[in-house]
Amino acid sequence: MPFNIPNLLTWLRILLIPVFVSFFYLSSDTLSPHLKNVISTSVFLLAACTDWLDGYLARKLDQFSAFGAFLDPVADKLMVAAALIVLVKLGRADAIIAFIIIGREITISALREWMAQLGESRSVAVSMLGKLKTTFQMVAVLLLLYHDNLLGIDCQTIGSLLLYLAALLTLWSMGYYLMLASPRLKKHQKLN
Repeated sequence: MPFNIPNLLTWLRILLIPVFVSFFYLSSDTLSPHLKNVISTSVFLLAACTDWLDGYLARKLDQFSAFGAFLDPVADKLMVAAALIVLVKLGRADAIIAFIIIGREITISALREWMAQLGESRSVAVSMLGKLKTTFQMVAVLLLLYHDNLLGIDCQTIGSLLLYLAALLTLWSMGYYLMLASPRLKKHQKLN
């Protein structure tokens, strides 16, 4: 496992998960609900920024590694799954929406792994649709974590709408990736 700045940032993102979750388990005497929201939102935002930064630095410093390519999406999925589970527990997100998003992430990760074993990993590379889904999802999670009104904006309502939109994009992008992979899977199935 190469120790470089992008990989260290990815590890930092993973280490931030228990920090992020732990704030919601503190008593209201220790930390007010508003401060829990602010701090957890800040930690999640920091993690989201490290996601962008590790990719940028890997390209800029030419510090790509197979391990980093594996660990980066795992860290992203763990962070989003943890946030969604917390949001469901707090009653700020529907369990079915969390299930759709987490289920899609597991399905597409498995599909990418399978396609890589077949030598067809480029056929399920990240698309613009997937990036759009991720953007809506991250903004929704940030708003739902913050929960309170911000500059007259009802974060809970807007976050919920964006999360529903992210779930729709999640299903659409999953269908898109499965459609792209289908001919290659059929071709490999015939060869066996």
